[in-house]
Amino acid sequence: MANQATLSVGHDMMDTVPTRSADLVGRDAELEELSSRLGIVTSARPKGDTQDQQDQQIVLLAGDAGVGKTRLLTELRDRAHAAGWQVVAGHSLDLGDSALPYLAFSEILGRLVVDQPGVTADTLEDHPALARLQPGRRIRTLDDGREDGGLHRADLFEAVHALLTRAAADAPLLVVVEDTHWADQSTRDLLSFLFTRPFGARVHLVVSYRSDDLHRRHPLRRQVAEWARLRGVERIQLDPLAAPDVRRLVRLLHPDPMAESDVVDIVSRAEGNAFFVEELVGATWATGGVPADLADVLLVRLDRLDDSARQVVRTAAVAGRQVSHHLLAAASGVDPRALDGALRDAVEMNVLVPVREAYAFRHALLGEAVYDDLLPGERVRLHASYAAVLRTGEAIGTSAELARHARLGQDPRTALFASIEAGNDAMRVGGPEEAAQHYEAALTLICDPAVGDLAEIDLPDLVVRTADALTAAGHVPRGNAVLREQLEQLPADAPNADRGRLMTSLALGLAITDHPLDELEMARQAVDLVADASPKQRARSLAGYARILSAHLRHDEARDAATEALALTRQLDMPRLSADIHTTLAGLDRRALVDEIGVSLREVIEQARAAGAVNAELRARYLLGRFHQDRAEFDESVAAYAAARGRGVEVGTPWSPYSFESRFMEVVVLFVAGHWDAAADLADMSGESPPPVSEAMLTAVTAQLMAGRGEPGASERARSVRGYWPKEGIVAITAATALLELAEQAADVGLAMTTYDDIVGVLSKTWHDRFQARLRLASQALGVLGTAAARLSASERDDLAPVAAEMLADGHRVYDYHRELGIDFGPEALAWIVRLDAEHLRWRWAAQIDPPDEDQLVEAWRETEAKFAVYAHAHELARVRARLAAILRGSDPAASRELADAARANARELGAAPLVAELVALGSQAVRREPAAVDALTPREKEILELVAQGRSNGEIGKQLFISAKTVSVHVSNILGKFGAASRTEAAAIARRRGLLG
Repeated sequence: MANQATLSVGHDMMDTVPTRSADLVGRDAELEELSSRLGIVTSARPKGDTQDQQDQQIVLLAGDAGVGKTRLLTELRDRAHAAGWQVVAGHSLDLGDSALPYLAFSEILGRLVVDQPGVTADTLEDHPALARLQPGRRIRTLDDGREDGGLHRADLFEAVHALLTRAAADAPLLVVVEDTHWADQSTRDLLSFLFTRPFGARVHLVVSYRSDDLHRRHPLRRQVAEWARLRGVERIQLDPLAAPDVRRLVRLLHPDPMAESDVVDIVSRAEGNAFFVEELVGATWATGGVPADLADVLLVRLDRLDDSARQVVRTAAVAGRQVSHHLLAAASGVDPRALDGALRDAVEMNVLVPVREAYAFRHALLGEAVYDDLLPGERVRLHASYAAVLRTGEAIGTSAELARHARLGQDPRTALFASIEAGNDAMRVGGPEEAAQHYEAALTLICDPAVGDLAEIDLPDLVVRTADALTAAGHVPRGNAVLREQLEQLPADAPNADRGRLMTSLALGLAITDHPLDELEMARQAVDLVADASPKQRARSLAGYARILSAHLRHDEARDAATEALALTRQLDMPRLSADIHTTLAGLDRRALVDEIGVSLREVIEQARAAGAVNAELRARYLLGRFHQDRAEFDESVAAYAAARGRGVEVGTPWSPYSFESRFMEVVVLFVAGHWDAAADLADMSGESPPPVSEAMLTAVTAQLMAGRGEPGASERARSVRGYWPKEGIVAITAATALLELAEQAADVGLAMTTYDDIVGVLSKTWHDRFQARLRLASQALGVLGTAAARLSASERDDLAPVAAEMLADGHRVYDYHRELGIDFGPEALAWIVRLDAEHLRWRWAAQIDPPDEDQLVEAWRETEAKFAVYAHAHELARVRARLAAILRGSDPAASRELADAARANARELGAAPLVAELVALGSQAVRREPAAVDALTPREKEILELVAQGRSNGEIGKQLFISAKTVSVHVSNILGKFGAASRTEAAAIARRRGLLG
């Protein structure tokens, strides 16, 4: 039967108006498509049927507000139940910036507790983290969220996955998550996890959202695009109803005769929106005509209620889409008996619908219309009423709810404390993004004069928590900005300890970003400021100072500061800080590249893990990865980085420093080691929502991979992150490397020089002009000059000679500068410094400007090959061998062919199509378009023909091939004779026409 409501029409006549059609109108195709994709059939399969163990199917259901998503999903649930499926649903609510992490999954857990108590009890016993999502556990707490037993997000994700898997053991399980346009970041991350993690049973998910709400900056917009690319994820767009379907729906809802003009008006104004059709028909029945204003349409039902019921509905609208009976009763202030009558009327009028022990608006749009219709004073009063009820504990609720109601109810003091509590709660369940929102709201509220006495607030602690939450969420620059702002706002007479505490945190934040400030001097000042502070604060400041000294290669001072801090932590029983200091000490002698450092770092990792010092553990794992990377021990490096990355995911901070950096460096090492497919998979951000800088880093390294493979779009992707070069030097270096690779492939001197000058200009300001990566960049740019030399005129080569010399000098200045600092270079730097000299010799040889003799050139490139073999950079080693093969082609064809074959095999394994093409052109693999013409020329003649086509003189050709000009003349004459050409120009034209030139 259709839902019905009684509305008075005309004078005293009462009629029954259907508010929803019993038939699903105009959605048969969508229902069938949903059922088909999910595998819902009319009867359940027997338990244990192996066909039930198919891959899970996931559907993203999109549509405008009111278009009929919920109605369609209701029909789908009914069909699933009829087929023997189990169904659970969760909803996200519009709580504005008062996000409550995982709200939809709390609702799902609550449903399963009722439906499958045994399954949930067993899962809770095996996965205690799941208890944090129980609806009864999401109430206010004064816990500060920093207990050692804080929730690791990976534990929670695994727990939810296990629960759904077990719940589907006896019958397929359909999980519906509605209104994800309101979902918090943690909920979206959990959905991403479930979308990419296979279940051991038949678990299918449907996730709905309002597509019209996804404006350009909406966080779900990009996530939906990423989800849609995942395997097993399908997307269905619910379009507006067609006009004939609207007419049919109107007739079903209004079986009595209706003027055609009214029908046409409804069809026109509803624009295919099923909810608007229902409301327009109901309003027409109630008022005798179609109201002019659509807002009036939504409020017609409210107007038919008595004063008591209207007040209850308005109070419910302030709570949001759904409100518990107990909370509504307490906040409304209506007598219990009158409340029951008012709620009954609201339900019968189909304004509210009962949902277990709560009430929800029939449609979110209706609740929004009621809320928007409230007078400003009325809205404030009702929010204040909710805040009072939640604050006193008369009704239970979350800190996030209390913060929202208190803020909108103009009670900033309550909102302040509740926001801090909500931030702590979010951190406890691994939601740093949501925690940061609450803490930032609290910092804003502190500035409100109405807050009153702030003696109970530890402002420096709140600021540091805010920065820590932002950093854990991957927003390091924002965290630094918060700290800087608060430092600037501190009064001149603020305690030194407060200032020093903030400066220590800011210095540590600055140490992991690119900026113009002196974090070392800031950290030193912080230590001085806390000289008379508590021993704990002094230990923290000394530990931070030691870490920053270490980063600046001031090892002796770092060791002194760390030793003093370590002594304090032992006296004060601070095991987590102690583990952090041990990490600093273990990393102090990385320059020595000795096995003992690896042993020390592994010991520190175990110590940090035992102490629950997650940040220290992540940093130690990252340093262990760098230690092995510097030694070109790539397998060990990847293992260390992967462990750090996985640990970051476990604790809910995949974008935090050392967690994300480990992921990025793991991609880099995989790229260098030649595991390009694995690198591309790890760099893929599908289903994720990285912070902007992290996204730029992964975009840049993806561009590098694409460039190496010759994939279209590499240049555009590399250039897309140009705005981040001054913000993060790693983005600049990686993107510039990709552009230099493209310049090499195209022999584009302009692109190479522009890129080199651009990155040097940027990083000389943010770092210094002798940054270590400049050695490699100078070598690559020189390589482009050498490759392009054959295509340049003599005057162009002369003009570039000083440029080549300057790049050679640049590379040596960088190498000498770091050597003077006492750095013992690893295989990477040793390979590139040799390559730098070899590339300059190759340029001189190809440009015939003070060309080296053959022995000098060959020796330089053989040494380069040996160094790159030790460094084991797969792509660059293949390129070095290609260079050497080209040099040896004339003097030692057998060695040239052997090197080219090895390089070609490596390039093919990588999928480096441009390098393969270069090697084919070199002759490592025959390409014969006209066999007779090719066979007519000897290998030496083919080589000379290519140089003739480039416009080289006999003398230039002789110098490049280390033969006499007279010998060249003989070969040129032979070529002209075989081609029947009268001139060198004609011979070159014939060769091009016959496809003989690479």
